[in-house]
Amino acid sequence: MKRMPRIVVIGSANIDLTTFTDRFPRPGETIFGRDFSLGFGGKGANQAVAARNCGADVAMVARVGDDMFGEATIQNFKKLGIDTSRVLMTPGVSTGVAPIFVDSAGQNRILVVKGANDRLTPEDVYAAKDVILRADKVVLGLEIPLLTTIKALQYAKEHGIGTIFNPAPAQILDLKEAGLADYVIPNETEAEILSGMPVRNLDEARQCVRKLQEGGLSRVIVTLGANGALFGDQHIGSFAVEPVDTTGAGDAFIGSLAVFLSSGYSELEAISRANLYAALSTLSIGTQKSFVDAERFNSEWRRRSG
Repeated sequence: MKRMPRIVVIGSANIDLTTFTDRFPRPGETIFGRDFSLGFGGKGANQAVAARNCGADVAMVARVGDDMFGEATIQNFKKLGIDTSRVLMTPGVSTGVAPIFVDSAGQNRILVVKGANDRLTPEDVYAAKDVILRADKVVLGLEIPLLTTIKALQYAKEHGIGTIFNPAPAQILDLKEAGLADYVIPNETEAEILSGMPVRNLDEARQCVRKLQEGGLSRVIVTLGANGALFGDQHIGSFAVEPVDTTGAGDAFIGSLAVFLSSGYSELEAISRANLYAALSTLSIGTQKSFVDAERFNSEWRRRSG
């Protein structure tokens, strides 16, 4: 029997506080929301759950606070079968939280309070070498300190471990440092910040990718939401769905892509599969709880990829 891909996510764990509203309030205005949901989130944790749901052996390297959210986060990972041996509880600090606001069109606005995520250090990464050195892919983002992410990319590269870097939330980066990653995967907004160029359509996205490659990024995948993804000059189309909530779709793409690449699929097929996995995540409310399992995904893939 072929072994499961091994994925390590070095990243954030938050509690999502999601409010659903017909419209976003104007400055100084108070309006009533339609519904509220509390769930587990954080880009790193979401990516770990997506990878686990796709059938991978997953370990999380993260920090949570010594509060009720921290303990609940660890227990949630354990329930899902994610290795928590490197999830550290941080005294005197809150667990990260993310108030999320979703309008009637399914679009979201998110405010992240880092909390314990901001205490994850390069030393924490080095201390997790036992899980990192067994990984097929290491996934990293920017809801933890930038220095920790860059040092982790360096460490993985020195030891021949493949890496996926999701530069989110968007910020200006040294492209040579970001180029330590095997794959850099921004969305349109993040690609604009990285390149200093607008990304409003497919042609502009192609120009952006060329500039990022010239700056030192070897493999760039720009995710385009409902328009699929761009890998170099190649556009990989999306799968038609009627979204209910797009929150977490980018994380679904990243986590599932790590598994599909590690499973031996070609880059183009892996990206197409990740497009479908992300699309399926928009069909229900929430982040982690909207991610489908491998059986549901495989059924949809067989039906839609013919």
